[in-house]
Order: sequence, then C-alpha cells, then structure tokens
Amino acid sequence: MTEIDWNEFKFFKQYSNKKDDNFEVLLDFLKSYYKMTSITEIYETIANDETAQLMLAKRDIDSAEALEKHIFRDYNAARPK
Repeated sequence: MTEIDWNEFKFFKQYSNKKDDNFEVLLDFLKSYYKMTSITEIYETIANDETAQLMLAKRDIDSAEALEKHIFRDYNAARPK
C-alpha cells in the first residue's frame, strides 16, 4: 500500500492552482506524484492515511464509488438529441 508523503505534498501544493482545497490538491498529487490512475487505488491510499481520512469524512466519501462521483461531479456530458 502506498503511503502519502506529506512533505512532498506540501512542496507540490506550493505550485498548485487549487491551493484553497487541500483535498483537490491531494487528488492531483496522487495522480501526478504517484502516477495513480485507478480511483480504487486513490481511494484506498486516502482511506489508509489518518490525515486524509478526515478529508474523506468532511465530504461524506465512504467508498471508491463516492470518490468517483466527487471527482466527476462537474462533468456534464451533452446528450445528443
């Protein structure tokens, strides 16, 4: 299981354009620094970290499916008529 390197996260956050939301920065960090592409892997990594668990709880995310909904919440695919 991957452990989050919070020192690297802090460095990554300095250059992020999403500095206001640590959770969004964390998602970008996991995708970029650890090259994670699987939502299940991202969720398991976050769920196994004490600090990151608080971020999940704050957003009522309790599963990989809920994380996926959070990540794609602003995605609005236009339906062909």
